[in-house]
Amino acid sequence: MNYSIKPNTLKNKIILITGSGDGIGRQAALTFAEQGATIILLGRTVAKLEAVYDQIVENGWPQPAIVPLDLQGATEKNYIDMASTIEAQFGVLDGLLLNAGVLGTLRPFGQIPEQEWQQVMQINVHSQFLLVKALLPVLAKADHASVLFTSSGLGKKGRSYWGAYSVSKFATEGMMQVLADEYANSTIRFNSINPGPTHTKLRTRAYPAEDSKTLCTPADIMPAYLYLMADDSIGTNGEYIEAQE
Repeated sequence: MNYSIKPNTLKNKIILITGSGDGIGRQAALTFAEQGATIILLGRTVAKLEAVYDQIVENGWPQPAIVPLDLQGATEKNYIDMASTIEAQFGVLDGLLLNAGVLGTLRPFGQIPEQEWQQVMQINVHSQFLLVKALLPVLAKADHASVLFTSSGLGKKGRSYWGAYSVSKFATEGMMQVLADEYANSTIRFNSINPGPTHTKLRTRAYPAEDSKTLCTPADIMPAYLYLMADDSIGTNGEYIEAQE
């Protein structure tokens, strides 16, 4: 997506990013912070979140916040308490990037272990349901709020051996569309983004023999993410966006 980045396009916005310790989430945190946003870094590994925190502070960008949370084990109360803390500390939430996700193992559908299926659905789908549900009242306090789900081409057309992951992305698309329709006349917009082939650990797990030099880096695809978080995309709702178009 071609998007002209204006300086401080996210100034004074409060944005929460899941899976912000690594890969696309980490790059989004740095990119959004550089554009003036205050980032709430959510992830499982505190050391990774602290490294992103330190890099943001060292660059003189708005001081971020850290929320250590394991999406696999978090309960609904954990998300409700987190939403209350965000509201108390910041007053509003202007943006939410649902970036965290797991791949599972590529294998025939009939060989997917129940535990693996449940883990993929818990992190890729159920945790998003609980997180968005808890944060809706805080998002509603913003003048204009953007919720961005991470999709995949595999959420549009299923493919052999990608069972749990592919199904989770179909569910992600459905969740985004339901919310976009329900909130069509509100100040909250919901969209999904397909990063496309990008050099990340998840991609390497799926395609270990692939030459990473042929792939986009997380930084390469940030223009689409910036557009969807910025006020420029007000009016864009219920859309599936290809970051590498």
